Amino acid sequence: MTTQTVTLQGLCAVYGAGARRVTALDGVTTSFAGGTFTAVMGPSGSGKSTLLHCAAGLDKPTAGTVTIDGRRLDDLGEDELTRLRRDRIGFVFQAFNLVSSLTAAENVELPLRLARHRPPARDVLAALDTVGLTDRAGHRPSELSGGEQQRVAVARALITRPAVVFADEPTGALDSTASQQILRLLRALVDDHRQTVVMVTHDPAAAAYADRVLLLADGRIVDELTGGITATVVAARIAERETAPAGSAVESSC
Repeated sequence: MTTQTVTLQGLCAVYGAGARRVTALDGVTTSFAGGTFTAVMGPSGSGKSTLLHCAAGLDKPTAGTVTIDGRRLDDLGEDELTRLRRDRIGFVFQAFNLVSSLTAAENVELPLRLARHRPPARDVLAALDTVGLTDRAGHRPSELSGGEQQRVAVARALITRPAVVFADEPTGALDSTASQQILRLLRALVDDHRQTVVMVTHDPAAAAYADRVLLLADGRIVDELTGGITATVVAARIAERETAPAGSAVESSC
């Protein structure tokens, strides 16, 4: 039986009211199994980043439930939610969010330091080894390339051995070579370490590294790709949806 690391049930995210009401997520139900890599795609305003932020407990949905590692987020108090995000969720963003005055090793251990834990040096080096940067442990961000900085960010996300890693456009600020390094790294986390990865991306080539691609539009999951995923297949499916005749309006479930 496949374990679902993250489950979203009837997720709604509504902002504003009246004429300014915006439904960013409209009754989204899906799950992300352990040891899988899912890419979330869609046009600007489709709700993909909102989905990621709600799933990760960074934003609170208007309605619906998020369950991570068997725990419903709406059952948790603020302190419990903070601990869950710190201990069981890893984050990788487009901006590397490294502290410029700290070395790579110090940036990796920062989440545990903030939690008043001192990780063993071997754990920090193991995280850096996972991303191929043990030889750069003593370097500060200014001494690292963009791709190396993002790899440090990935190592930082892994130091707590999280249940899931959420990545929001992790290659958006990188050149093609560095992007491929990061995507191969995320793929290896799934294949070699059975990590669960959920990545928002606009790039079909990045999505091709995933086991599954979810396509969002108007806050809903409108399509799903599994098996035989290539950049060409993803791009073609997106193009099909963009050129398809508009259907009848669907009443919001939120």
